[in-house]
Amino acid sequence: MKVARVFNPCAVRVNTGWKPVPQVMLIPQRQSRLSELLAKRGMSDLDSLAGALKVSLSTVRRDVEALESQGLVRRTHGGAIWVGDRNSSTRPPYAFAQRMDVRAEIKARIARAAKDLVNDGETILIDGGTTTFHLAQELAGRNLQIVTNSLPIAQLFADDERVELLLTGGLLYPRYGVLLGPMTEQLLGSIHARTLFLSVAGVHEGELYNQNLLLAAAEQRMMRQVQRVVLLLDSAKFGQRALAKLCTLDAIHVVVTDSGIDDAHRDQLVRAGCDLIVAE
Repeated sequence: MKVARVFNPCAVRVNTGWKPVPQVMLIPQRQSRLSELLAKRGMSDLDSLAGALKVSLSTVRRDVEALESQGLVRRTHGGAIWVGDRNSSTRPPYAFAQRMDVRAEIKARIARAAKDLVNDGETILIDGGTTTFHLAQELAGRNLQIVTNSLPIAQLFADDERVELLLTGGLLYPRYGVLLGPMTEQLLGSIHARTLFLSVAGVHEGELYNQNLLLAAAEQRMMRQVQRVVLLLDSAKFGQRALAKLCTLDAIHVVVTDSGIDDAHRDQLVRAGCDLIVAE
């Protein structure tokens, strides 16, 4: 007796028999999975996301744009940062993305003023931070060697063919996406750069402060490896202190700040021998 063969649209004929066809995720399923990946990682480049989801770069780019429209992610050059559902109290927002919203236009103006201090072909060191991230965005497409301990900044240049990028190793401090510790300092001790661009948590009575002891140690190592130190500083940070003392103002060559700086702090910078650039 003959047995009828039923056609299965979810299978194809191969030499060794019937093989299931991998099912394609629907758009809501894929975007939900993308949200899970970014929430877990905090940040990622588009290539890694496309590989994890087994989709094209153009597809993952559209999905990231959709999540950004929902307020869940912030796009970067070549990647994305998880912001999270701000209406939910179950997960704290990723600190770097949260700080990107604070005085963002002022930081962008400072970055635009600072970019003129960089010449094509130079080797520069960029410290982690939201203001230095704005500077890195301004430098996209320039012919440079860039050394950084910042994952968000490194992701900006991951697919930039004109930039030769060196990302330090080290212990990941996930709240701010920076690499710190003895391995970071060892790598930094083996390089030389023309200029270091850094930001700090505060300047108080001629001394610079940052929030983390390991971060301050890495920045002190950076300062020893360069010819010039440029401080990118939101004027609201004058008069502020934090946990770790970094250095005194006379170790800084150039300060780039905004027009909110008052006369007393201008005079303080002049007395310390700093060149001052005010971003209007």
